[in-house]
Formats: sequence, C-alpha cells, structure tokens
Amino acid sequence: MKQLDYYVLDVFTDQKYEGNQLAVVNIDEELEPEQYYRIAREFGYSETSFAHYSTKDEIFKVRSFTPAGFEVGGAGHNLLGAVCLALLNKWDFFKIRDEASWVEMKDIKVPLKITEQNGLPYVSMKQRPAIFNGTVPTELIAKATGLRLEDFSLNGWDNQIVETETSHLMVPVSNTGALQKAIPDKTLLKQVSKQYGFEGYYLFTLNDTSDPVLAASRFFNPGIGIDEDPAAGSAAGPLAGYLQGLGYIQKEHDYKILQGTYVNRPSTIQVNVADDGIWVSGSSIIVMKGKLFI
Repeated sequence: MKQLDYYVLDVFTDQKYEGNQLAVVNIDEELEPEQYYRIAREFGYSETSFAHYSTKDEIFKVRSFTPAGFEVGGAGHNLLGAVCLALLNKWDFFKIRDEASWVEMKDIKVPLKITEQNGLPYVSMKQRPAIFNGTVPTELIAKATGLRLEDFSLNGWDNQIVETETSHLMVPVSNTGALQKAIPDKTLLKQVSKQYGFEGYYLFTLNDTSDPVLAASRFFNPGIGIDEDPAAGSAAGPLAGYLQGLGYIQKEHDYKILQGTYVNRPSTIQVNVADDGIWVSGSSIIVMKGKLFI
C-alpha cells in the first residue's frame, strides 16, 4: 500500500477556517486518471490539487480535479494553494529567471510573483488578457438565480462572458441585498452555461472605487460540480478584465474582491490588470496534514 502526504489549506486568506478549502496531495509521479477522481471525491472540496516537481522539465507541476470528475485549469485557488504549500514547506521548487518564477498547470506555464505579507507567502499568478465572448439574455439569468430583472441594473452594464484561461459569465447585480438573495437553480444554470459556452457565473456588485474592497461577489459553477465556491481566482481575473474594459478601473492598480461571505468563508482576492495579462494574488494557510493510502 502506497502512502502520500496531503495537506488542507485555506486559500485567499491569512486566517485559519476562512477562505476556500483546498486539499493538496504531494505526488512523486502521475497517478492513474481514476485515482485523481476518487481522491477528489474523498476529500469533497470544490477542488483537490496534486503537485510534484518534475526533475525532467525542471518545473513545479499542478493538476486539479473536482469531486464530479472534471480536471480544471486556470490560475485560481487550486493553483495558489499548491504554490503556497511549497513555499510554506520551504520546498525550493521555483526556478528564478530574470526575477520571475513559473508553475505548470495543464501544460501551460503560469508566471508567478512571490512576496510575503503578514508572515505568509503572498503569491501573484498571471492570467492571460481578457477576451470578451458575448452576453446571455438577462431573463435566463434571472430565472436561473431566482432574482428579478431589476436586480441586474448596475450602471447600465450588460452581463458578459469573459475568458482568461477559463470562460465565466460576469453578472452585475444592483446591490449587496440582491447578491445575498440569489438562490441558484443548478439545473437551469447548467443548461444556460452549456448553451452559451462558458463555465461559471460570477455575480458581483460594487463598492466605491475609494473603498479598500472594490467588489463583493458570489460564484456558482454546477456544471463541474461546484454549487458555490468561497473564492474563485479563475473568475476574479475575468472580472478585473471586464471592469477595466468598461473603464471603471485602471491598469497597473491593485483592487480587492470579497467573496465567500454568504457561505461563511470570507475570502479576499487581489487583482491587477497589466498590458499582457491579469495578476491574481493572495495568501494561503495550512490547517491540516495527513497520510493518504492508495
């Protein structure tokens, strides 16, 4: 019987028992596909990551799976937690070249910036520049989220499918009251996302730009088995691109997004739009460690 070390981290937070829960399994070689799926189901978190350093390719590699059996990519909490784990455990896996580091996910090299805040690693991951892929009829979104049409009146903005590594639907709502009362219909959400070619729904509302927290958000992605995620870096990056494209936020400026409040797992995601991509940043903290038997 083989044993693997695993860790549970709270991601996009510097406080234990907040943020988005992530299991990270330290592997020394690739597992069989069914083993990834079964282990992810066993943990039951929105995603489980499997990480190892490839001596052949000289890079830290991460793969992530949902309990529903989907492999996911993108620079989100699944990648941030794995990188933070390596740093917290002082695994010297990151090759420094011209002051930049990289990690590999699904054969894509993701640039990193590594600093420290509050005694924890603070990691920035660069997503690709935002691509805008159309809108969805508001009537469909209202029906699938249990909201009224007037709940989507925010600055006259339309919803928009936005892609960096992954396509998600940015859904502006009028205020935090509307955001809180959304009740997702998983079946309808899955039908609409499949019809229009995107994954998750990022409902958000805004604070004043002078507020330390720019936006409050909720994320639903039942198509890959995620009912509501406390932190979704893969959607926060597209939101930054969406807002910058509207001229609401500036390039090369840090903004914070609050997510997870309504599932009692508050998470803070920092975003920054650059000319060549979107930086998504945060910290993680280890809360559990154990042995996995396979």
